[in-house]
Amino acid sequence: MNKKLIKTVSLALIASLGFAMAGCAGETAETSAQGETAAAGEFTTVTPGVLTMATNAFFPPYEYYEGEQIVGIDAEIAQAVADKLGLELVIQDVEFDSIIAGVQSGMYDIGCAGMTVTEERMQSVNFTTTYATGIQSIIVVEGSDITDLDSLIDSGCMIGVQTGTTGDIYMTDEVGEDRMDRYNKGNDAVLALLNGTVGAVVIDNQPAQAFVAANEGLTILETPYTVEDYAMCVNKDNEALLAAINEALAELQADGTIDAIIETYIPSEEA
Repeated sequence: MNKKLIKTVSLALIASLGFAMAGCAGETAETSAQGETAAAGEFTTVTPGVLTMATNAFFPPYEYYEGEQIVGIDAEIAQAVADKLGLELVIQDVEFDSIIAGVQSGMYDIGCAGMTVTEERMQSVNFTTTYATGIQSIIVVEGSDITDLDSLIDSGCMIGVQTGTTGDIYMTDEVGEDRMDRYNKGNDAVLALLNGTVGAVVIDNQPAQAFVAANEGLTILETPYTVEDYAMCVNKDNEALLAAINEALAELQADGTIDAIIETYIPSEEA
């Protein structure tokens, strides 16, 4: 598969695209608290000329390391958005459960990590329009007595999840804290399944497929747990940046860029 490499620190030149909502602010007499000079109606970023993205780069095919570079669906879509806005993309790899807090506090401009839009998260951050759909799946060892969600709930076994993900949120609601075993990375939860520490792992379907392909003896249950929408999160006080990103995403959807990126990493059955 010929994947486009996305450098953690982009070398793209900063260029103006000439439309108001996507114009990065220039020199004015007033400087925002985030450090970007801003005129009325123009967005600000944490660092002038830069779109700082927080992710957790252990979530293939949405974000993962290829050598020292972070690649994947989210990385490429964020790069395309940054190009539309005339910004350099800088990707920060952090723990998943610190992304929203970091965006909320102004450390990062966006969180982009296969992140599902939920009512709880919307209390802390805004979300862009959705650009992909995810499915929560259940991974078990081959031959397991766990064959569906009901048997998982009734089994009494420990359940492995990545901390702060919707798999964590949903399963905690289903079975309670006592049966949850949380890990900072999805692959750590899978290793726990392989060594018998947990009886199942609940995680997004595309990473689940990658983990199962890389580890013999595992299988994904046929029945999906739930279907979700993925989007970028943005600080609630930066509505101008949210509008600019939404405009960029709309253009990237219309011209087929987003579909092409997703197809590169998740080929359709017809391809």
